[in-house]
Parts: sequence; C-alpha cells; structure tokens
Amino acid sequence: MTTAATLTSKGQTTIPKEIRESLGMKAGDRMTFTLMPDGTVVMRVKNKSITQLAGLLHKKGRKPVPIEQLSR
Repeated sequence: MTTAATLTSKGQTTIPKEIRESLGMKAGDRMTFTLMPDGTVVMRVKNKSITQLAGLLHKKGRKPVPIEQLSR
C-alpha cells in the first residue's frame, strides 16, 4: 500500500487513514522510526502493552506464568 502525506512547517504529518486502519492504530499509540543505511525509514507501531503479550510464547503442556510471578 502506498499513499502520500505532506509535512507541515512544524515537522508534523498525518498518517493516512488507510494505513492507520491497516495497522489498527488509535489515538495515543506510540511509534518508533528507524533510518536505514539506504535511506529507507521503518516505522513500527507500539500499540501492544506487555500484559497483552503475556503467555504468547508458552510451550505446549506448560502453564503460563502470571507476570506477577516472574523474577527480574
């Protein structure tokens, strides 16, 4: 998907609606921008909290450990 946007004099832009919807973005979501050596910019949306990811990688046959019980 390719779409255009304009940069304002304050360095701001609007992420096009089609992109926001495809990424499931909502107001307050954070994102990171990474400048690659070839000049490409990669934007990653940070809209998942750690609690939403809990148990995502548990192994078959093992019970997930609640976040509160994890050691640091």
